[in-house]
This record gives sequence, structure tokens and C-alpha cells, in this order.
Amino acid sequence: MLVLFSDFIATAFGGYADQRFLLIGLSGLLVIAPILSFAVKPQVSIRRTLLLLSPALILCVAFIALALPFRSQLYVWTEPGMYSFYFLAIVVSGGFLAWANGGVFYSRDLISIIAATCLIYGLASVNVYLFAIFDGQKNLISFIPWGFVNIRYWSHIASWCLPLLPLALMVGPLKEFKSWRIAVLLGAGMWWWILFLTTGRGSAMGIAFGVGLAVLLFGRRALPWLKVFAVHLAVGIILWLLLSVLIPTMLSDGGVHIRAIHAGGSGRLPLFVEAWHMSLQSFPFGMGPHSWLTHDRLTEAYSNVGKLGHPHNMYLMWAAEYGWALIAALGVVVLQAIGYFWKARASLIGLSSIDPSDERLLMLAAFTASVSAALFHAGVSAVFIAPGSMLVGLFVLIAFWALIIPVPPHPSCGKRCASSKSHTAIVLLVSVVILLGWAVWAKGTWHYYEDMRKDEKLFLR
Repeated sequence: MLVLFSDFIATAFGGYADQRFLLIGLSGLLVIAPILSFAVKPQVSIRRTLLLLSPALILCVAFIALALPFRSQLYVWTEPGMYSFYFLAIVVSGGFLAWANGGVFYSRDLISIIAATCLIYGLASVNVYLFAIFDGQKNLISFIPWGFVNIRYWSHIASWCLPLLPLALMVGPLKEFKSWRIAVLLGAGMWWWILFLTTGRGSAMGIAFGVGLAVLLFGRRALPWLKVFAVHLAVGIILWLLLSVLIPTMLSDGGVHIRAIHAGGSGRLPLFVEAWHMSLQSFPFGMGPHSWLTHDRLTEAYSNVGKLGHPHNMYLMWAAEYGWALIAALGVVVLQAIGYFWKARASLIGLSSIDPSDERLLMLAAFTASVSAALFHAGVSAVFIAPGSMLVGLFVLIAFWALIIPVPPHPSCGKRCASSKSHTAIVLLVSVVILLGWAVWAKGTWHYYEDMRKDEKLFLR
């Protein structure tokens, strides 16, 4: 709700900053709370837990270790801490849900929440549209999407959510209600209309990639989800023709101004090249956190376009600031996820031969499309910097991991899972260390925010 409706919610520090602080709190909570639960009632053996967490821990250590040479710089730990807790929270919480057999239940609830909030946002967008159109406005992208300082921040959310909306009509108890089916259809159609209106190429290409990959991986078993997805897309096209072409043409001399769809890279190529050159300066290490903002320009092309806050490619940015060593650590996590996914897919496809409408299979196909779309979009935008996108992605990625992490049969756990005083003491000690690390990072982020506010007063006079 805070991501989409910050304009309507009383915020302490502004919508963007509040989203960042919420992300800080949730990242810490979703790491510490599941670990504490292991102290009370271990779900699996310590060995299996370590096998799950090892790649994520390697990634977290990589973020911290690769930033260590720059420890004398101001605010050096704000970003490494954010990414460390973010990725650890995803795997820890996903494992907790999977081993508690709660992945499907969590995913059902998440889908319902996403569908409901998308519907409300879509209806509010139509309200904004009516005010704008009757006021004679033709350039609707100045008003829609609303609630975001930049349309790219909305398109990040669309990449996560649009592939998931068909599930709201296919899983859970609400799918039986006709009113719910109509509401979801309208909500999805309105989000597609906004995407067409803003010509969000990153989202469109990401979603196309994600849907294509899901169909390739699941074949005809993904067809029920794909058919609903196609209906949502068709409704979006109809709404675009109605709201962006027919009605404006009837009310004025011409239709609504539509953003041109550029075939080029929107000036991204010089940014990519600059980030690539940065990544090679101290190969395989990077130039340090925040170095994209502070480094001396390396290429003439980037010097001509002026400094921008992000190279529009998360992977090149991480390579530039932390080095290709970090990308290698990230690759270990990706390989682990692929291995888990492949096993889950094989198991579910075998079960779907008995029940072709198995909702867990449909969930995995849709979440695969969503995650793939966002990861593709991250290659051309700041998907993992904008706090709104990171908040939505946090819950989506937790669901994805909860669906793919192997669930061991309970009898195999035996005495190895039995809680003991030593086991409890170790888990509590780990929790205290993590909590202290989170507190140090959160305090540093707060100081960063305070100093940023002071800079605003200085530079925005």
C-alpha cells in the first residue's frame, strides 16, 4: 500500500524515504524472525540449513568484503548492508515458509493482495484520467501513472505484478466469485492500459521475456495461465483504444499525446560503456560503493551526456562498484536457484500428469515469469535500487524461493532437528550478532538520510 498509495498516506519523511525505511525494517525482521524460530522449533537439520544459506551468505560476505577497502569513505556501508540483508531475507524467509509447508498459502495470499491493490490503483488512475481529460489535457503521462516521481518506478512494479495477476483467477477461494473475476480482469486491463500509455519498454520487454521463458519451461502445462494472461492483455488493448484514442478524439481535436516508442537505447549505451570501463579498472574488484556517482569519468561519451544517478543496468553497476567478483558470488545464488527450480519443476510436472490443474505448478510458472521479467528489466533499469520495486520484489522473491526450495520428509530429520540447549544458544547468538549488524547499518543509513536533507537545503536554494 505504501508503494502505490504514498500520496494518500501521511508519511513521516516522504513517500520515497518512508519506503526505504520500511525496506530496512522488513529486511532485518525477515532475517532475524525466521532464525529465532529455529531456536524454538527447528524445522530441518543444521546441515540442510547451512546448505540452503551458504550461497546467500557468500553473496553477503562478498558485498561487505569488497566494500572493506573503501571503509574510510563516508556512507560506505549503506548499500552493502542493504543488499546483504535484502538477499539474505529472501532466502531465509523462503526457506522458513518452504519447510513449514507454507509456500502455497503465502503465495495465494500475496496474489490476492497484489490483485486487490492493483485494482484500487487502476480505478484511482481512471479517476485521475477523467479529471485530466475533461480539463482538456492531452499529455496524460504528466498525470498517469500517479504517485511516482518517475514513470520508471511504476514500470518496475508492473514487471513484478502483471505476470502474477492471472493467478488471482486460478488459485485461492476467491476465484469462485464472479465479482472477483470481473474486478481482477478490470484491474489487470487498467495496468496494461497504463503500460501502453507510458510505453514502458523495459517492462514490456521484461514481461515478454518472462512469459516466453515460462512457456518454454512448462510447455502446455502453462497454457491455462497463458490464456488468462492473453485475456488481460486484450482487455488492456481495448481500454487503451477506448481511453487513449476514441474518447479523447471525441472530446477534442485530437487524441491524447502518446509517448514515442524509440528503437534506440535512450542514451543508455554511453552509461553501459562507462560502467564496463569502471568494472575493468581494478578487475576483478570494483571502484567502491557509490563510485558511480563520485568517480572521474572514464569515457568521452559519458562525459558528453552528463552524470546520471544510475547506469540503467544493475549488473554492470554492481560490477563497476563491487567488481566481477561480486557477480560471480551472485552467480552462485542464481545457480542454486536454478538447481532448486529444476527439481521442483520436474516433481510438479510429474504430479500434473495426474492433476493437470495443479495450482502449485501454475504458481511456479507465473512466479517464474514475474521474477524473470524483473531480472531482465534490471538489465536496463534500477529495479534493485528504487525502494518501491525492492519492497514488491522482496515478497515476490520470497514466494518464488518458497515454491522451489526442496522440502525434506519429516521422518528423515529425526534427532538431528531436536532442539537442545547448545543449539538454542548458538541460534540466539547468531540472532544477536545479526541484530547488532542490522542496527549499525540502520543507524548509518539514518545518518546518510539526515546529511542528504542538509545537502538539499544547500543545493536547492
